[in-house]
Amino acid sequence: MSALVAVLLVLALVWPWAAAPAARRLADLLPPKAAALTLVGSAVALAAGTVWALGGLVAGGLLHLMLLAEEGGTPAGPSAAVPLAVAGGAALLLVAGLAGRLWHRQRQLLARTWRSVGGHPDGDGLVVVPDGPADAFALPAHRGRPGRIVVTAEMLRTLDVDGRDVLFAHERAHLGGRHHLLARTVELASAAHPAVRGLAPATSFQLERWADEEAAAAVGDRRLTAAAVARAALASAASGRRPSLLPAIGTGPVPRRVGALLDAPPAPPRGRALRTTAVALLAVVALSLTLSFGSAYGLHEYIEQVQEIARP
Repeated sequence: MSALVAVLLVLALVWPWAAAPAARRLADLLPPKAAALTLVGSAVALAAGTVWALGGLVAGGLLHLMLLAEEGGTPAGPSAAVPLAVAGGAALLLVAGLAGRLWHRQRQLLARTWRSVGGHPDGDGLVVVPDGPADAFALPAHRGRPGRIVVTAEMLRTLDVDGRDVLFAHERAHLGGRHHLLARTVELASAAHPAVRGLAPATSFQLERWADEEAAAAVGDRRLTAAAVARAALASAASGRRPSLLPAIGTGPVPRRVGALLDAPPAPPRGRALRTTAVALLAVVALSLTLSFGSAYGLHEYIEQVQEIARP
């Protein structure tokens, strides 16, 4: 493996540290739906580039060993190739283990939650839990069963009729937008690179804002929506930390959400700051992917070198 290819692959592992803050900055300038999709797309792109770069390090080390074998043990490239391959392989195993554990935890959480509400009456997509503290969340579809809105009787008593309309519209927006899949995607992508982990809280916030805006549009009153969000969040504080994979009206930085609802509806994205941030994000993500996948050309040449030496 040439020194240039090794440098490209290592740089590909460094650039996500610059791309993640740029993605969060851009999300703050976009409407909630566009912001959430931008964060998810950035997380997937950065994770893919990281996995490809780690795989390139492993492939380069293996090719280096093959060249050594064909040349009778004579060094055929930089001595760092094998150590980098070992480090890349260990990192790939770690990424696979973390991703597998996250996937298993996600499936367990969903199955456990479905079991916990299985004994309660279900009507028109709504499950009312008679006991427990005030709580409400969107329960995604599972094993052929459509998604449900789960709400405790205490939460229903906390909100008035208008507040309930806001709550149901909010949770229906989560189910209709399949927000749990977006949150799960970012969480799985975070296993590939530490920098991607910072995108998970930002994504969760934008998903809640997305549902807030759809609820406000459904009831036609932004102040009413803001009041219902604040009251539901205060009431559900006693229920403990809500897993981000089960979107709920009371999660996220509620003061920011309430403040956004009290402002005017999000305007279409425009402005110099938006353009500058978008260009910066695209440039950084594109560079990260280019470094990762562009190094494949160098590895291809390395493969041809091995084949040439091995040819009788």
